[in-house]
Amino acid sequence: EKPYHCDICGKSFSLNTALTKHNRTHTGEKPYQCAICDKSFVDSSQLTVHNRIHTGQKPYHCDICGKSFSQCASLKSHRSFHMGEKPHQCDICGKSFCGSSQLTVHNRIHTGEK
Repeated sequence: EKPYHCDICGKSFSLNTALTKHNRTHTGEKPYQCAICDKSFVDSSQLTVHNRIHTGQKPYHCDICGKSFSQCASLKSHRSFHMGEKPHQCDICGKSFCGSSQLTVHNRIHTGEK
């Protein structure tokens, strides 16, 4: 059940706190600011992950090769490399990639972006 609805776009949420965070996508509000570089974030968890850049903390470790990552999503993407998975597919040419960042870089050949 998702009783909380965004008045702007109509998206629904099961928690009021999720709606509050979502509303920031419309307002541009980023109340959580890094004390080191002043970069701002929509929620505190994004700030926590960002702070790992400054501390060098990499709590996520690959059980196959031992490489460490600061974000869980980066580890998941890395594991797909070991498994030979390529879940990120180009909508234009169909070429597939292990990680979304590889697809983003690839898309530049279609857009001409440098």
